[in-house]
Amino acid sequence: MKILGLFRHAKSDWQDPRARDFDRPLNERGRCGAALMGGHVRDHGVKWERMIASPAIRCAETIEIAAEAIGRPVAVNWDRRVYLASGVTLADLLREQAGDPASILMVGHNPGLEDLIFDLVPDDGSSPLRDVVEEKLPTASFAVLELDIGKWADLKDGCARLVHLTRPRDLDPALGPVLS
Repeated sequence: MKILGLFRHAKSDWQDPRARDFDRPLNERGRCGAALMGGHVRDHGVKWERMIASPAIRCAETIEIAAEAIGRPVAVNWDRRVYLASGVTLADLLREQAGDPASILMVGHNPGLEDLIFDLVPDDGSSPLRDVVEEKLPTASFAVLELDIGKWADLKDGCARLVHLTRPRDLDPALGPVLS
C-alpha cells in the first residue's frame, strides 16, 4: 500500500490585476489557513517521505508557512508540471517517482487535485469523503488517500480510498467561505 497526501495551496491574493497567475501571493486569510493546516498535517501523523510541489508563489508560500507550523524545514521537489496540471498529468508524475517512497505529499492546484481524487477514488460509496470533494476542494484543504498498489508505477484509476479530508473551516469556521 502507498499513501498519497494532497494539499491545495492556501487562499491567494487577487488585488494586483497585472500580476501573472503564477506570481500571486497568499492573502491574509491564506496565511492563516496555511499555518493552521500545517499544524494539522503535522498532527495527522504520516511521515511524508517525499514532497512534490508546484513552484507557483502561492504554493511556495503555503509550504513555507506550513513548515513553520510543523516546526522543521521541509525538503521539496519543485516540479513546474504540477502548476495547473490535469489529474492525468499528476498521475503520470506520480508514476515516474524513483525510489518508490511509501508516502508522497503533493502540493498543488485545482482542478487538477480534485480530478486526481475523482480518477483514483471510485464513485461506488466506498469513500464517503469523495462526495465532499465533489462539492468543492477549497483552498488549503488536505486529503489523504490509501492506494492499493505496491509501486507508484502501478498507479491506476480506481485504486484508492479517500481516508482523510480536512478543510481550514473544519478547524476554524472563520476560515470558511464568506457568505453574503
